[in-house]
Amino acid sequence: MAEGKPIKITETILRDAHQSLIATRMPTELMLPIIPKMDQVGFYSVECWGGATFDASMRFLKEDPWDRLRKLRAGFKNTKLQMLLRGQNLLGYRHYADDVVEYFVQKSIANGIDIIRIFDCLNDLRNLEASVRACNKEKGHAQVALSYTLGDAYTLDYWTNIARQIEEMGADSICIKDMAGLLLPYEASKLITAMKSATKLPIQLHTHYTSGVASMTYLKAVEAGVDVIDTAMSPFALGTSQPATEVMVETFKGTPYDSGLDQGLLAEIADYFRPYREECLKSGLLDPKVLGVNIKTLLYQVPGGMLSNMVSQLKEQNASDKYDQVLQEIPKVRKDFGEPPLVTPSSQIVGTQAVFNVLMGERYKMATDQTKDLLSGKYGRTVKPFNSEVQKKVIGDREVITCRPADLLEKELDKIEEEMRPWKQQEEDVLSYALFPQVAMDFFKYRQAQQDRVDMTQADTKNGAYPV
Repeated sequence: MAEGKPIKITETILRDAHQSLIATRMPTELMLPIIPKMDQVGFYSVECWGGATFDASMRFLKEDPWDRLRKLRAGFKNTKLQMLLRGQNLLGYRHYADDVVEYFVQKSIANGIDIIRIFDCLNDLRNLEASVRACNKEKGHAQVALSYTLGDAYTLDYWTNIARQIEEMGADSICIKDMAGLLLPYEASKLITAMKSATKLPIQLHTHYTSGVASMTYLKAVEAGVDVIDTAMSPFALGTSQPATEVMVETFKGTPYDSGLDQGLLAEIADYFRPYREECLKSGLLDPKVLGVNIKTLLYQVPGGMLSNMVSQLKEQNASDKYDQVLQEIPKVRKDFGEPPLVTPSSQIVGTQAVFNVLMGERYKMATDQTKDLLSGKYGRTVKPFNSEVQKKVIGDREVITCRPADLLEKELDKIEEEMRPWKQQEEDVLSYALFPQVAMDFFKYRQAQQDRVDMTQADTKNGAYPV
């Protein structure tokens, strides 16, 4: 057990908590009134941007994600703001050229982000170099997140070696990102102890309650010396979200790990969000299914989202009876693919391929484009080599990339800017379009229509006519 020190807390209700429970649908207007209270708490940071918030803001809420960030920054005067970034993928689903990565990081920090948590679905550190470098240049805090997973390759040596490499890269801290809730309490103890012996960098732990062990995992991690834990205010905690902030604060009260946070203040914040939770339950946006414990997550080491994705794929094909076969196929496919962590997008690639293998009755008879890209090295390097027979069957003699995939990309920022120039109203619009061209274009058109309507209303009012 490490020497006790107060535990620091990152609050996730403005990003991962509602992403996990209500598909990232919390609007900015709902966040703003409670910011002054949240700003008094003394959180280590508030995670409020990145992940799926960017896409969902434009696509579903008809909001400008940059505008949300600026409003949050204006409200949080004492608290660091944090975001999640998928390395070279930024917030999209492909690798972007370095000039886009650099510009995105620059604008994120200029608009108010303090800490950028950067991860790669394969834990290929080469895919994080450009964003870490850009973050350092802009004087932001670069936190490298390791996607936690299980398998032969993922020994304590693996984690300690990679922690040393992250320190050498120039990162400011490390996060263990346990997206599937696979990290068990006593394993957390061993992992934190080993990583603490390998690096001087602060270590943060992020997990999800999906498998039911997360609070116990935090307890053992804190005793082992972890520096920061991610929690969510109780109305949007548990299930596929994080452990509840108030519960963890109370757990460590009066111990050497006491966070010092005020339960009275936290209760007021929880009271503010509770009616919104009720509203989400009533409308069906919050499905009670995601609030339970999914023990299959631990049994099959498959993230909850991946399981539900697989169930709906089988249902569409009238093949729900093949569920168990697909579950048995997933670890085999993962092994063929070099044992990657199962997180976006690798979880979708492995899951969909496992479904195809079972439905076709012959393994790899049909492969998705993403499977071909993965086996061609387009996503980067996996911890173990690919199964060479499978690779041959899927991509034939196609050349396999061994360099950092982004080294093969030409600069693309100028071309993107040229394409969307007629719609540009702020510099950041170029990045919105770069990440989600179609979604951004729909949003720009909506924004323009709203502005035209306001202009017309103002003109009518000036002429003495009042809108009905």
